[in-house]
Amino acid sequence: MNLVTRRTTKPTVAVFGAAGHTGRFVVGELLRRGIVPITIARDAAALTAANFPACKILRRQASVDDVELLDRALDGAEAVINCAGPFLETADAVAAAALRAGIHYLDVTAEQASARATLDKYDMAAREAGIVIVPAMGFYGGFADLLVMAALGDWNFSDAIEIMIGLDSWHPTRGTRITGERNTAPRMVVVGGQLAPVAAPPVEKYWNFGDPLMSQLVVELPLSEIILIARHVKTAELHTYLSSVALSDIRNPATPAPKAADAIGRSPQRFVVEVVIRRGGESRRIIARGRDIYAFSAPLVCEVAERLLEGKFSSPGAHAPGAILDAKDVLAALVPDHLSFEITAS
Repeated sequence: MNLVTRRTTKPTVAVFGAAGHTGRFVVGELLRRGIVPITIARDAAALTAANFPACKILRRQASVDDVELLDRALDGAEAVINCAGPFLETADAVAAAALRAGIHYLDVTAEQASARATLDKYDMAAREAGIVIVPAMGFYGGFADLLVMAALGDWNFSDAIEIMIGLDSWHPTRGTRITGERNTAPRMVVVGGQLAPVAAPPVEKYWNFGDPLMSQLVVELPLSEIILIARHVKTAELHTYLSSVALSDIRNPATPAPKAADAIGRSPQRFVVEVVIRRGGESRRIIARGRDIYAFSAPLVCEVAERLLEGKFSSPGAHAPGAILDAKDVLAALVPDHLSFEITAS
């Protein structure tokens, strides 16, 4: 007779940077999933101003500059989601604290250098501790990694992968602007099977995303997805392109921050991400559509965090999500509330 041990208490997940724009979405998503959030911020007043429901969360103050305080803030958590950028300034400290606590670590960085450093530094230690560390588990990064793995199917290598990210606008948060100013590391792509700096000037071309974006000029702009995918997918070429309209928005200092347009705080921004994978004379495609890249990162990272808590991963260590999870199943779990997607082959 097999005995199944059932959880008698609700799982608990810490959110570092909980008072920020993405952090607030993550806290709300955890609550909707029946997970108890531990909200952590550098400024206690910011947690108060965030107006979280007092009876359902824990509030703790901590910063990356105080190791002892950070360790106490994670007490009782089973995982931590780091939403505080720039991640080049926070990821190392919070991942190290997660390792000391023996809990899973996730973040939502788009910074290539941060994702690469986290994967390289913590893989062996996380394996030994039996935990999982997943950097860049947001719209930029882990999302494209899952899309690529879902589209690859039974292919174990490809000749080329192109990721087209279409946005109808990009109203950046203050955190996005600060990260952009401080992130001066060279951007990397895969050329000839190896990571290499992106070409200068970057390649531009038109891409038809279909509804609702239609044809847009896109510009090569690699983000953290390149680091994740290159970690475990064998491909000769790997490139990412972003809508020029989005780049124009984010480069304009007058572009305002995102504004809520529905009950859960999502902006009206629409996105379409299309991945094209080629091998020989064949190609496979996946196209995904959704709303508000910041808000979408919350159900995405929370879905992965919940699977880690349930032990639904293939091995501990520092990994891209598609290397240890069923990518198509993760994406399907976000349909229809947060995402729609379709896979085709030719």
